[in-house]
Amino acid sequence: MQSTTAPFAVPLPADVPFAFSLHALAAHLTTLVDQRKPRGIRYPLVPLLTIAILAKLSGHSRVEAIADWAHLRAAELAHLFGLPRMTMPHARTWGRILAHAVDPTALAITLGQFFHAVPRVGTVPERGSIVVAVDGKTLRGTIPLGQTHGVHVVAVYIPETGVTLAQLAVDQKTNEITVVPTLLAGLDLTGMVVTGDAMQCQQALSRQIVDGGGDYLWFVKANQPTLLADIQQAFAPPTPLSGWSDPPPDWTTARTVEKGHGRIDERVITMSSMLQGYSPWPGLAQVFQLKRTVIDGLGRETQEVRYGLTSLPTADADAARVLAIARAHWGIENGLHYRRDVTLQEDASLLRRGHGPEVLATLNNGVIGLVQQHGERNLAAVQRVFMRRFDQAINRLGLG
Repeated sequence: MQSTTAPFAVPLPADVPFAFSLHALAAHLTTLVDQRKPRGIRYPLVPLLTIAILAKLSGHSRVEAIADWAHLRAAELAHLFGLPRMTMPHARTWGRILAHAVDPTALAITLGQFFHAVPRVGTVPERGSIVVAVDGKTLRGTIPLGQTHGVHVVAVYIPETGVTLAQLAVDQKTNEITVVPTLLAGLDLTGMVVTGDAMQCQQALSRQIVDGGGDYLWFVKANQPTLLADIQQAFAPPTPLSGWSDPPPDWTTARTVEKGHGRIDERVITMSSMLQGYSPWPGLAQVFQLKRTVIDGLGRETQEVRYGLTSLPTADADAARVLAIARAHWGIENGLHYRRDVTLQEDASLLRRGHGPEVLATLNNGVIGLVQQHGERNLAAVQRVFMRRFDQAINRLGLG
């Protein structure tokens, strides 16, 4: 049996948190190759992937919960997707399909194209206008008992829209440094500024991004001791010498103060272009010092100082813009990793077979992208409403 895509569309009620075209999503998924042998296929791949996304949108994220959710709506879903069987797969069958039927890298790219293709058609984004965060996450449910390593995936994520452009698993014998160049090589970096922590601060990766038409912003730590010392020296107070005067620094600053969660959070960034042309780092235009001061409800004060660099010149990114980009990078922790861990229960999943963990993580990325692209921030609240409204919708169509 070959996978087919029936012309289905569910008109959700006006008071649903958001609505999207199942047909458009399924049309993108049809480009995926079903890696199962044609003989014996009972359930086409595209409808099952779409059903899994619907189940996750309804608050059922683990394989067993997806199977139960689909089983309780088997007749309606079979009618909706034009399936010949009025049944849904068993949980073990779901596990085998997710583990072996689809390539997780291809799935991640396909979903990324579904979300990101429309806004860029016919337009050339301004330099540094799209912040793209790169970071990795270990799927803790895949760590065997008594061991410390499990499946580790690296994602390329747009914090502003919640879209994951690509995702790739890291071989346990290597680290993220070997994976990120492959992820970025498949993307059009025009208008993008790629952000990352100290692990991503590598000369080869920086050169690849600049040559690809993008920009970078890295935080710098002791893994690049010479670069870190140069940046720290750029912001060190001048040492007066008799008969000599230091040239005035070219520092520019920006400051933000926020109040919330019982604390005051102040960030002050200082920028300098003095290392441009001095440091051999590829494409370096500006370096920065970022000071963060937090005062909690008891009046206790903590301070943190971080350093970094970017290829964005002053004309395209002043101090305020660089501060906004640096802060946007951490959106991958709150907007993606936290939602996958807590709301979508990713680390509680015990699926370890084949590519199953990576496929589930990619589907989670898709759910987050669907919700956030429609302006919704509270994923858990959306799930509660979507479950009820979706059932109402299919019953209203006479499928129930």
